[in-house]
Amino acid sequence: MEVTKLVLSHCDHFQFPSQKAGYTYDIRVYVPEGEVPTGGYPVFYVLDGSSYFQIARDVVHLQSRNAPKTHIDKAIVIGIGHQESDTTKRRFYDFTAPADEYIYPPRLQDSDLGPHGGAVDFLAFIEEELMPYVQQHYSIHGSKQSLYGHSLGGYFTLWVKFTRPDLFQTFLATSPSVWWNNHELLNYAEQFAVDMTPSEHNNIMITVGEEEGFMVEDADKLRELLQKYHLSVGVYIALEENHASVVPTTMSRMFRFGSTYVGSIHE
Repeated sequence: MEVTKLVLSHCDHFQFPSQKAGYTYDIRVYVPEGEVPTGGYPVFYVLDGSSYFQIARDVVHLQSRNAPKTHIDKAIVIGIGHQESDTTKRRFYDFTAPADEYIYPPRLQDSDLGPHGGAVDFLAFIEEELMPYVQQHYSIHGSKQSLYGHSLGGYFTLWVKFTRPDLFQTFLATSPSVWWNNHELLNYAEQFAVDMTPSEHNNIMITVGEEEGFMVEDADKLRELLQKYHLSVGVYIALEENHASVVPTTMSRMFRFGSTYVGSIHE
C-alpha cells in the first residue's frame, strides 16, 4: 500500500520574514475555486494559524457551497502562525500590548513566559507588510476584512479593535484573555468607547465556552462596559465547551457573523 501526504487544495504555504517584527511568520492562504466576486473576496485573517488555519479553511470551503443557508460566503483565509520552536513565548510577546509593568495572576507567577509587549510591532507587520502582500497577490475586497483570534489571540484581536478600529471590518474573539495584566483590556475598551459613534462600531463577536469559568465572567464584563456606551457586542456562550473545544464548536458562528456583517455594510 502506497501512502502519500495529503495536501490541502487551493492553499499556499510560505515563510514571511518581517522587518517590522524581526521574526519569520508561517503563513497559510486558502483561495476559493471559481469566479472571483465583484470587488474581490472577503478575507479572514486567523491568528495562531498553525493551529486553526485548517479548521477555518474547512468552515469557509464547505459552508460557502450553500451560502444562502449557511450565510458564509466564499472568502480567502489567511493563517498567521509562529515557528514550532518558540510558539508559546512568541505568542506572549506578539499578542500583548506594551505596558509599564505586568501583573500576573497566581497561576502564572512561577511561569517563564518570556518577554511581553510586542503587539505594536506585530500589528505593524500585519498592516504594513502582510496586508499589502495579500492585496498584491490575491483578489481581495479591501473593505471586507476580518480578524480572528483565540485566547491571547482574542485579546490581541480586541486590542486592535480598541486601538485601530478601522483596520478591519469585523473583530472575532474566541475566549479572549481579558484577564491579561490585571484586566487592562477593559481600560482600552472604555477609552475607545468614550470617543466612538455607536452605529459605526457594532462589529465585535465574542464566543466563550461554558466551562471556562472566569473567562465567561470577563466576557460579560466587557459586554456590559461597552453596552454602557451603547455599543452592541455579540457574546455567545457555548454549552459544555472548554478552552480548547470552543474553537471548532464556534468557528462557524464567528465566520457567519463576519460574512453577514461585511455583506450588510456593502448592500
